[in-house]
Amino acid sequence: MAQQGTLYIISSPSGAGKSSLINALLTQHNEAGNMMLSVSHTTRAPRPGEVDGQHYHFVPVEQFKALIERGDFLEWAEVFGNYYGTSRAAIEASLAQGIDVFLDIDWQGARQIRELMPTKSIFILPPSRAELERRLIGRGQDSAEIIAGRMAKATAEMVHYNEYDYVIINEDFEQALFQLRAILESQRLTLANQQLAQQGLLQQLLAE
Repeated sequence: MAQQGTLYIISSPSGAGKSSLINALLTQHNEAGNMMLSVSHTTRAPRPGEVDGQHYHFVPVEQFKALIERGDFLEWAEVFGNYYGTSRAAIEASLAQGIDVFLDIDWQGARQIRELMPTKSIFILPPSRAELERRLIGRGQDSAEIIAGRMAKATAEMVHYNEYDYVIINEDFEQALFQLRAILESQRLTLANQQLAQQGLLQQLLAE
């Protein structure tokens, strides 16, 4: 029997570096192809450069609502008039192949999924409020008013850090990436996972 993949929920306030850490992990440390980022469904229009099936599954509102009625989503939400959802079937199929799946979602979505499936959850925090604000300003994309709003939202999100299994402080990027990898590796080395992954070896070693 193949080792079952693990479903990881990864959350953070905007600017804490969550997306950069996930991208670096998948780019630099996925030689075996046993890690992937879940691709959500959405009803919003694709932005320039976005590819259907790679960044999102772009679907009409009617189709999205039909998927809700069928119970196809582990979690879904309406954000600024657009729907976003996570496919249960796609997640379960990947996990059954031994692939670790990352869900980039907020604490509210995390609560929904924990009620439905076993997960390991990771919260990424910035080293300080000042550094978080500096990173948001450094993007050069938003006005002072929008940044102030993002900071207020970040505080509302960060108070939920204690609902997660692991917390990473992203002060030094390479150190944070090492810690993220360590979480995944330790999960693969649990007794239950090793009994599945090394079944043949264990039988050989323990044979009389």
